[in-house]
Amino acid sequence: MFIKQIIIQGFKSYKEQTVIEPFSPKHNVIVGRNGTGKSNFFAAIRFVLSDAYTQMGREERQALLHEGSGSAVMSAYVEIIFDNSDERFPTGKDELILRRTIGLKKDEYSLDRKNATKADVMNLLESAGFSRSNPYYIVPQGRVTTLTNMKDGERLNLLKEVAGTQVYEGRRMESLKIMTETNNKRAKIDELLDYIKERLSELEEEKEELRNYQEKDKERRCLEYTIYHREQDEITHALESIDESRQTGVDETDDGRERFIHGEKEIAEIDKEISELKQQVELLRVDRRQLDDERRENARHRAKVELDVKGLSDGQSVAQQAKSRYQTDLREVQSAISQRERELEGLLPGYNDLKEQEGAVKGQLDTAEALRKRLYAKQGRNAQFRSKKERDQWLEKEVAAVYDALAARKAIRMQTTEEIAELESELETIEGRVADLRKKLDGRGDNMQSISQEVQGAKDERDQLMDQRKELWREEAKLDSAISNTRQELDRADRTLSHTMDQNTSRGLAAVRRIKRQHGLEGAYGTLAELLQVNDKYRTAVEVNAGNSLFHYVVDNDETATKLLEILQKEKSGRVTFMPLNRLKPRPANIPKAGDAVPIIEKIQYDQRFEKAFQQVFGKTIVCPNLTIAAQYARSHGVNAITPEGDRSDKKGALTGGFHDPRQSRLEAVRNVSKWRDEYDTLSSRGSSIKQALEKKDQEITRSVGKLQKLEQKRQQSEGSYGPLRQEYRSATASLQNLKESIDTKKQAKENVEASINTLGDQQNSYEAEQSSEFKKALTADEEQQLEDLGSSVQQLRKQYSELNTSRSEVEGRKSILEVELQENLHQRLEQLNAQEVEVSDGNSKSSLKEAQRELAKMGQAIEAVQNKLHETEESVDNANAALAQLDQTRAEKLRQQEEIAKSIERHQRRMEKSMEKKSLLSKRATECTRNIRDLGVLPEEAFERFQKTNSNAIVKRLHKVNDSLKKYSHVNKKAFEQYNNFTKQRDTLTKRRQELDSSQSSIEELIGVLDERKDEAIERTFKQVSREFADTFEKLVPAGKGRLIIQRKTDRAQDEEEDSEEEHRESVENYIGVGISVSFNSKHDEQQRIQQLSGGQKSEFDHSRFKAIQQVVTNRYILGLCALALVFAIQQCDPAPFYLFDEIDANLDAQYRTAVANMLKVISENSENGQFICTTFRPEMLMVADKCYGVAYSNKTSSIDVVKREEALDFVEGQKQ
Repeated sequence: MFIKQIIIQGFKSYKEQTVIEPFSPKHNVIVGRNGTGKSNFFAAIRFVLSDAYTQMGREERQALLHEGSGSAVMSAYVEIIFDNSDERFPTGKDELILRRTIGLKKDEYSLDRKNATKADVMNLLESAGFSRSNPYYIVPQGRVTTLTNMKDGERLNLLKEVAGTQVYEGRRMESLKIMTETNNKRAKIDELLDYIKERLSELEEEKEELRNYQEKDKERRCLEYTIYHREQDEITHALESIDESRQTGVDETDDGRERFIHGEKEIAEIDKEISELKQQVELLRVDRRQLDDERRENARHRAKVELDVKGLSDGQSVAQQAKSRYQTDLREVQSAISQRERELEGLLPGYNDLKEQEGAVKGQLDTAEALRKRLYAKQGRNAQFRSKKERDQWLEKEVAAVYDALAARKAIRMQTTEEIAELESELETIEGRVADLRKKLDGRGDNMQSISQEVQGAKDERDQLMDQRKELWREEAKLDSAISNTRQELDRADRTLSHTMDQNTSRGLAAVRRIKRQHGLEGAYGTLAELLQVNDKYRTAVEVNAGNSLFHYVVDNDETATKLLEILQKEKSGRVTFMPLNRLKPRPANIPKAGDAVPIIEKIQYDQRFEKAFQQVFGKTIVCPNLTIAAQYARSHGVNAITPEGDRSDKKGALTGGFHDPRQSRLEAVRNVSKWRDEYDTLSSRGSSIKQALEKKDQEITRSVGKLQKLEQKRQQSEGSYGPLRQEYRSATASLQNLKESIDTKKQAKENVEASINTLGDQQNSYEAEQSSEFKKALTADEEQQLEDLGSSVQQLRKQYSELNTSRSEVEGRKSILEVELQENLHQRLEQLNAQEVEVSDGNSKSSLKEAQRELAKMGQAIEAVQNKLHETEESVDNANAALAQLDQTRAEKLRQQEEIAKSIERHQRRMEKSMEKKSLLSKRATECTRNIRDLGVLPEEAFERFQKTNSNAIVKRLHKVNDSLKKYSHVNKKAFEQYNNFTKQRDTLTKRRQELDSSQSSIEELIGVLDERKDEAIERTFKQVSREFADTFEKLVPAGKGRLIIQRKTDRAQDEEEDSEEEHRESVENYIGVGISVSFNSKHDEQQRIQQLSGGQKSEFDHSRFKAIQQVVTNRYILGLCALALVFAIQQCDPAPFYLFDEIDANLDAQYRTAVANMLKVISENSENGQFICTTFRPEMLMVADKCYGVAYSNKTSSIDVVKREEALDFVEGQKQ
């Protein structure tokens, strides 16, 4: 084990957290200037490991905290991390982290980051080898000097500490203290024994007089016992007689109670029936009022519907006549349209054929005329031009002109074609639109009928929903009445229950129920009365046994109870006693196992979760058939016993009882409250459901009315849209006709343009052919022949065209007449007739009449149903009133019978009370007799038979005589025998105790001797070990010299002889007065000098010159320091520590001995398992053998430690020398 790492923060000059790099397990050397914080580093280690910093005041604590510039340090800590790989610390870990933290008000230790006490830390350090008796594993500055200046006596005390004699001294002092206390006790025992001997001699004289007194007193007690016993027998017979008569009265009272309770139950049932009938009557009255209102409303509505039916019926005949005329006109127009359309369909094929033939002839005619015209033009041009060139130039111009004209005509044809396509597309759209409009006009009647059916369906749905809402209203009114009655009954039951408890408890329970609802406390269960169920036979017994505990409130734990109590106190809402189940610990009772003693808790039904609460209240009570048996079990088993009638005997013997009115039963009151509260909650829940259903029904009715309104609007829109629809149809038809005419015009124009194009093409071809022919002044023979043929062909074609044109014109005229008649006359008439049909059907709608008639029939059925219900309600009210009258009469008779029974019970109760008073007096006398007999004490056997046959008067006279004779013994010590026995026992006890003290003193003296012997052995053993190690160590440090330790005794004061430690006389350690040191530095055989001879400047007598004297003083200082170090190493070798801390131990040594000390440290650290050294120095010798070097720096009043190289450390030391 060794110190692995040290962390310092806030301690003295180490303000910031200083984490020192892990130390070497061997030799570590720290260098630094004076004042940089080397000693503070050693102080930090001593602060954690030693007792140097204990029981510090505020100023001493403040001195340990860093004081410098910047923020103040409020706490400091030093943490040492040990390598525990050898498991020297019994923690089971490879490392141990020990920290001590100090502040102005705290001083704490921690082990492995866990808090620990100082005792735990010190014990752990002791177990690892940190001995308190040998603190020399830490050698601070000045410790070597202190050892150097030690006197022989102080050095002896040091060896005693190392030997651990403090333990022996402590135990010896404790033994001496115990022995002193033993002597004091023995002296006190001797004084008490002397007093007891004197007192026993006096009591011997008093015993004889006491014996005579006891004989007379025995006779007196026998006489008094006989008198008291006879009186006790008389009282017992009288009590038995009273119990017999009382039992008879109890039986009669029980019968009366049972009859009374039975009568109360019957009255309660009658009251319940009366209440139910009253509530039923109230509901019937509410129902009757609603039915009256509904009947009047239906009557008003029926009158209105009757007027509507009459109006619709009157207009129906007029509508029939108009419809007949309409149908006749419609048939005529439809027939004419059909005839004209058939005729038109017959004309159209012939018309189209004529038109096609006319077009073909017209094309041939135009072609022939154009060709002839070109030939005439060519004939004229031949005379116009003089040469071919001139002709060709003119022809080129004409070809160009024809080409331009041909291009223009083609553009016109293309544009005309596009316009025709657009018109045909528009024509197709308008035709579809006309067809749709026609379809709408034709199907308008069916659409109107469909809409009317939808409207009627919506009305039926609305009426059905409104009827359902009326039923809900009726049910809500009944529920409101029932809730009002239930609320009254609940309030009455609450008032009855509140009269059975105090006002604060009543307010508190109401507040707890409210708080439970508001905060949703599942752990608040209820009162005991609410949580139990019991048979009516044992109800009185349960109430009497529980008392006010019936209203104790059961909760799951004390947290729930605390929360409820805090809210109750905050709101000042009354007082409640809570029973937290987690806090209840009922004790088991001694319940008798017999057929006439039944635990009352077995007669109670409850949830097993509340077992503790019911055991707490009912666990120690039994039910017995009568009070006599109850009293016996109460006395014998220490339980509370009770009868089913409520008579009670507790375990202390007190008897309570009497008549308990069942009408004032607390459990019954709680049951009634629970019943009415449950019914009220059920009705309230049902009322909320009905309200929600009403709200939902209102929403459905609103949606239905909205739907009906939309359908009405749709019908109105349909009725009002016929005129615009008809106008739209006319407009579309006119547009359609215009489009057809435009298309025909465009097609004709297109045919003209195409003919023009053909003509221009032929002309262009003619010009080009002419241009390529030879120039001649006249036409060729072929052209002449062609011109003649064309003349005859043109005339023939003109004649044919004229005939075809005439025929087409005649057919076209008839076609136009038919189309105009259809379009302008017949179709318009048909539209007018269709419009008239809508108007007729709208003004005199059969559906409206049917709807009105259906509504009238519906109202009649509704009124009849209401009348029937009203009649049934009246009969129910009459029957209920009759039943109420009968129940009132029965109740009055039952009340009269109950009053008679109550009077009878009261008479029996008065008689029983008188007998109970007499019994109470007799019981007091019996108790007094028993107490007198008990006061007589232990009686002799003759007391029970000696005076049994003697007359009572004779016994009284003899008692007077005995009392007179006892008066002369009034001064006698009646406790003489007892006192004599007590003093004898005390004497024997004290004598035995004195013997034990004598034995204890001898044992203590023997222990003191053993401790002294062991202490001497420890001192001698330690001295030998230290002396041997000192010689070995000194020889290692000074190879040419020799050193040893010498024990000084009292006999050696006069002489200062050197003696070998192996030949010392074995005498008591008390004869030791000191330990001296004898050393020789030049030879192992030279005369050795005592260390006292080397201390001080006055030892300059080794030389006569002043220089030599000064040199000798310096040399002596080196020698003294070396001897002190040898002694430290010797002590450490005797009691090895896990590591060693040396603070400038080589300061007073010369180079030779510093080298020897450094080599010795190196050897120890390398050859020993526990050889870690941490040293500070200003000399280079230790640095040369160190495994690791550290440098302490000081800046801004703050110290820091870092690892440095050996060369840097040596440079620093050399700089310090200069």
